[in-house]
Amino acid sequence: MHRIMVVDDDKNIVRALSRSLTGPERTVDGFTDPLEALRHARVTPLDLILVDYRMPEMDGLAFLTEVRTLQPEALRILVSAFADLHLLMGAINDAEVYRFIAKPWEEYDLRATVRSALLERDLRSENRRLANELRRQRGILERIEQIHPGLTQVEWAPDGSILIDEETME
Repeated sequence: MHRIMVVDDDKNIVRALSRSLTGPERTVDGFTDPLEALRHARVTPLDLILVDYRMPEMDGLAFLTEVRTLQPEALRILVSAFADLHLLMGAINDAEVYRFIAKPWEEYDLRATVRSALLERDLRSENRRLANELRRQRGILERIEQIHPGLTQVEWAPDGSILIDEETME
């Protein structure tokens, strides 16, 4: 189950995005107040965050920069009717924004972007899990090597078989 946060000061936009993005494998938490959304992000694990750039209390870039420290694994998407190069560069550099969606959005593009973002999030999560498992297994091999030096040093033949040095067998 994926959890998505939508933040926009316009409640109709929050409702429209929530309706579009809610599904059997997704829940959407919608907020019109970015400060309330930040409080929510402190206690609720999120997979994806979509935020409007122009909001009264806090702009979307400041919000995403702050939420990145609370939810570093969550991907971030900036939504705005205003697309200038300076804004986009700041979003990419400061908040590590995954994508930018222009208002008004095309429904198909929105859904495809969200699907892509959630897939990317899942792949990153699986990569972290596999890297942790590899580190754990390396630790086990290091302990085995300390107890039985040379046991983990195997020579492989081109066909995948193990080469045995007959001198060391005697």
